[in-house]
Amino acid sequence: MAEHYKPTKYKAWEMTIEERFSEYHPPFTEREAKAEANRCLYCYDAPCMVACPTHIDIPTFIRKIATGNVKGSAKTILESNILGATCARVCPVEVLCEGDCVLEEDHKPIAIGRLQRYATDYASERNIKFFSAGKPNGKKVAIIGSGPAGLSCAGELAKLGFDVTVFEKQKWAGGLSTYGIVVFREPVEVSLAEVKAIEALGVKVNCGVEIGKDIEFDQLIADYDAVFIGVGLGKVPPMAVPGENLEGVLDGLDFISATKTEPLGTIKHGNRICVIGAGNTAIDCATIARRLGAERVTMIYRRSEAEMPAYHFEYQFALNEGVSFMFLTQPVEVVGENGKVTGLKCVRMDLGAPDASGRRSPVPVADSEFVVPCDMVVSAIGQTKPFSFITALAKLGLKDVKGYIKVDPATNKTDHAKIFAGGDCVRSHGEASTVMAVQDGKIAARGIYEALLGAKSVKIPAASKQ
Repeated sequence: MAEHYKPTKYKAWEMTIEERFSEYHPPFTEREAKAEANRCLYCYDAPCMVACPTHIDIPTFIRKIATGNVKGSAKTILESNILGATCARVCPVEVLCEGDCVLEEDHKPIAIGRLQRYATDYASERNIKFFSAGKPNGKKVAIIGSGPAGLSCAGELAKLGFDVTVFEKQKWAGGLSTYGIVVFREPVEVSLAEVKAIEALGVKVNCGVEIGKDIEFDQLIADYDAVFIGVGLGKVPPMAVPGENLEGVLDGLDFISATKTEPLGTIKHGNRICVIGAGNTAIDCATIARRLGAERVTMIYRRSEAEMPAYHFEYQFALNEGVSFMFLTQPVEVVGENGKVTGLKCVRMDLGAPDASGRRSPVPVADSEFVVPCDMVVSAIGQTKPFSFITALAKLGLKDVKGYIKVDPATNKTDHAKIFAGGDCVRSHGEASTVMAVQDGKIAARGIYEALLGAKSVKIPAASKQ
């Protein structure tokens, strides 16, 4: 297992709840960072750089750490990924840069994610600013959604001289990074600091504003030269089983959000918890439940371990946290008494022929019903697609692919000349991740520049030399 998720060593009963939810890895000291950086071979045509969706010059930023130029290292990172502090913490480095490190086979890969965090935290703690707003070009762009895709697009456009306004329906900006990443991987302060850095470029961030309710989409089209949609995905869909409205049945995203927006000691949780689903969000919910103090946490998944969508290292992480798994198990009813959850009725499953996703379809086993005793059920079975936006924008000519907004991957432009999109709301295939959303924002910023200013190509202005 990659060192990024080494086995848990804490004993929960010996730690305060704040300690249980502190960042999983402590930050590198200067000595540790230099020692790790000096392990790097600084490969020519480095495979780690090819594997990074935002194409950070990884050998260069690591070499700068090794030579004591940490400020310059941060600059190298942020030139390619303006949300480098978030991505340092939440990127699945085990299957991206570190997974392609040439030292992976015979030794252990360079801790690229932790080195990136060391450099970006160094700059953030010292309030070092590498970029400034570009010379105004007279063009206005509206960004819908302040998640990684929206903030990335906004920041890159601001550096090019655009007048950018971000509209966010939540109380705080940051999207998934603020509300949907477990706090022991990314504290909310990291996400909000990146929002402030984007605002420092002159970007206006308007929170508590919902498009279609507070402002009509047609008005944005009329008032702005271009619009970027980065709304992500929606809530967890209904399980469509009896009893899901009982007290003690929670939306997995709300469960995660509570750890970032509420005092940890006030978060209500069960003692025996069933988490439905086997994706990365479900893993997060299960590990949160354990760290909150749940005695037994069981993940329920209708397919086998081989088909689970979570990364294998996430699965290992959950096992190390004391989470149990019940595979080939389908919930059919939430059982309760006096309006509260007392159990989860399930049936055993077998696997049949592959379905449209390429995974073998689960088939119920006759007369196999049983009840898992529990006092809380957390649903993490995916997220709803942006149907409301698809429906509202269909009249403008926008098309969808499997319920996701259709875009030209070269520019992230939709079928409407003024509308661009990126992030999870366009991810009809492939992996959805924060770093992919950041790259979507960069691609859209270049596409908007070309569309509005007639340029064939654009290089985002670099920071001052370090």
